[in-house]
Amino acid sequence: EFGYVRPEVNEGTVIDIVDGRHPVIERLLPPGEEYTPNSVHLDSRKEQILIITGPNMSGKSSFLRQVGLITLLAQIGSHVPARKAVIGMVDRIYTRVGASDNIASGESTFLVEMHEAAHIVNTATARSLILLDEVGRGTSTFDGISIAWALTEYLHDRVGARTLFATHYHELNELADLLPRIKNLKVDVREYGDKVIFLHKVTPGFADHSYGIQVAQMAGLPEDLT
Repeated sequence: EFGYVRPEVNEGTVIDIVDGRHPVIERLLPPGEEYTPNSVHLDSRKEQILIITGPNMSGKSSFLRQVGLITLLAQIGSHVPARKAVIGMVDRIYTRVGASDNIASGESTFLVEMHEAAHIVNTATARSLILLDEVGRGTSTFDGISIAWALTEYLHDRVGARTLFATHYHELNELADLLPRIKNLKVDVREYGDKVIFLHKVTPGFADHSYGIQVAQMAGLPEDLT
C-alpha cells in the first residue's frame, strides 16, 4: 500500500538503498506534497564514510535518519520504504544528533555532545553504523573543526564503521582527497534571486554555502536584521 519492498539482509559490509524514504515523515507531509527519495551506498572497503554538506533545512538530518530506520526495519524482519535495499548486517546503530544539555549534572550542551562522541568511538566496531548530525558546533570554530576532522580520521583509520556525517564544516570535504574511503555528498538547492529553493536531493559533491541568512529570513527575523 505504501510502496515498501522486501530487503535483502546479508553478512556483507555493504549498505545499498535505492530511493529510500523516511517512513514517518512521508506519512506526515501536507496533502499534495511528496517525499523526495534518496539513495545511499556504504561500503566498508570503498565508501566507508560519507560526508554530507548542504543548507539548513535541506534534508540532511532526514537523510541520516531514514538510513538508520531502514537498516533497523530490515534487521527486525520488516519490509522497508525503498525501491531496493541490500543491508549488510550491523551490530549497533549509533547516533549523535540534536542538541541538549544536562544542567542538573553541570554538563553543557557541548560536553553532552562530546560524551556521545566519546561513547561512539570507544565502543563502535567495524560492523557498526554511525550517524553523526553535526559534531563540534558548541565550541569555537577552530576547535570544532579540529575535533570533527580528527574524529573523522579516527573513524576511518581505527574504527572502520560505516558512517554518515552531516556537517556545516565545509573544510571536512578536503578529507575525501586525503583518505581513500571517504566520499562527499551534498543536498541540492536552487537560487532564484535572493531566495533559495530546497530540492531535498542528495547527490555527489560538496556544498560551499549553508544559506543560514536565508533560513533566518524564513524564520521571521526582521529584514533590517538579516
